Amino acid sequence: MTTLARHWMVGCAALLLGACAQRPPAPAAPPAREPVVIPPQRASEPIAPSDTGVALGTTPTLTMPREWQHHNGEDYDDLFDRVRAGFAFDEVQEPAIDVQLAWFEHNPDYLERVFQRAQRYMYHIITEVEARGMPLEFALLPVVESAYEPFAYSRSRAAGLWQFIPDTGARFGLKRNWWFDGRRDVVESTRAALDYLQALHDQFNGDWLLAIAAYNVGENGVQREMDFNRANGRPADFWHLRLPAETRAYVPKLLALKRLMAEPERYGLEFAAIPNEPYFALIDTDSQIDLKIAAQLAGTSYDELVALNPGYNRWATDPDGPHRMLVPIDNADAFEAALKTLSADDRVRFVSHEVGRKETLAGIAKEYGTTPAVIAKINDLKDGKVAAGHILKIPQISGQLPDKVLLAALRVDRPETDRGVRKQRQIVYRVRAGETLSSIARRHGMPVSTLARLNNLGTQDTLVKGQRLVIKASARRLRDEGVVSGRRLLYTVRSGDTVYSISRQFQVSVSQLKNWNGLNEHHQIKVGKRLVMYVDSNRQQG
Repeated sequence: MTTLARHWMVGCAALLLGACAQRPPAPAAPPAREPVVIPPQRASEPIAPSDTGVALGTTPTLTMPREWQHHNGEDYDDLFDRVRAGFAFDEVQEPAIDVQLAWFEHNPDYLERVFQRAQRYMYHIITEVEARGMPLEFALLPVVESAYEPFAYSRSRAAGLWQFIPDTGARFGLKRNWWFDGRRDVVESTRAALDYLQALHDQFNGDWLLAIAAYNVGENGVQREMDFNRANGRPADFWHLRLPAETRAYVPKLLALKRLMAEPERYGLEFAAIPNEPYFALIDTDSQIDLKIAAQLAGTSYDELVALNPGYNRWATDPDGPHRMLVPIDNADAFEAALKTLSADDRVRFVSHEVGRKETLAGIAKEYGTTPAVIAKINDLKDGKVAAGHILKIPQISGQLPDKVLLAALRVDRPETDRGVRKQRQIVYRVRAGETLSSIARRHGMPVSTLARLNNLGTQDTLVKGQRLVIKASARRLRDEGVVSGRRLLYTVRSGDTVYSISRQFQVSVSQLKNWNGLNEHHQIKVGKRLVMYVDSNRQQG
């Protein structure tokens, strides 16, 4: 750590008075070993985030400490050096920090994946933290929250880099609808998270550790435990509060990460430099635009554009805004110039559909892979009804969104824990050449209607060799006939579900899901139908 960095840390210690009790001396440094080099490659491998519950707050202003006024983040070539120079938390010696530090130290592959993703977003976050005069430890908080995965989603419905739950996101101005989820938007979620942390800093009298704990568990829970300790003559700093286990680990994780990042060589790690320069530019698009078209105009890959704009739930930006796009900094000028040559009609393309007899808006929407609400809005259908002969304007989707975007869109209006899933013992049969539903039903002593219903098929549907069917049979027959192993789940299809989003949610392949349920390219999954899948109980996300 540089002398200048130490000077800033000492100067900012006033922010943390009372937050850190006196502890025993630090343990001896681990024995030296060959450094592990962590390269800043570009990748996007999701890791399951911690479960985060955040509460409500206000938005005060935090004055930049005098000692930081000479800090210039542009003086550093490496983003990591820039972060280290802005560390401001006092060093604390607590066993809980040592435990978390040991985990990080022995899992360098985890940090490699995290910082591969983080390099897209870190420059922006560091710049925003510095602009507010906040400790640069907060640039590491998304590591703890989401492993820097903007599509991370927790069982408490927290989403994005900063893991906002819906209510708190709404309070801090994060827009959330069918088209867009501001909790995943890099720029908006960072603004909201720092607003919230500033509010908590003021509420807890400048104690950042209490503010961080409250960001995780909610300020009411922290305040309640502080009041209890004071009423019973006990210290009311973070280390003496009875908080949930997750929160007791949450703050030490950040402090452990700060300690490791401050002196990586001490722990046998070496971080390859990440350039201290903007990764993306924010470009005004003026109106709605198809993401596939935007990627082509910018001269970048579709996946890269999605990674920079994770807040968009659909194939295009929200027609009501925000009308802006993040693009790689090297592509910004080309994108801006190309936008000026593109007419409004070419930014989002449409096809015409003449409504036939007995057609419904829901049926038409399903045919084109959109929703009745979108078609109704585009065509100004106040009552959502259509009549035969009516010409509808239908959005033409230029490309299939990546699986993680589809899954994120699926989760917009409901929690990850799905009450429509019911566990059952697996019974799966592989179809052989020439077999039919009738022949398989007879072979297993069950009505063909039951076999069809179990697999969401019609009784006259044709089977293909290798297709998998749910059946009822004895354990011996299952062994004899090559049944797949795993845990059987029944999933009830909901509005907005797709084969791709469901397969992603349960970590099975699209082809598996189609085979298990007798689906092909022309089959549509309907709301209320039940799909069967077979999930390896040993498989874990991340």
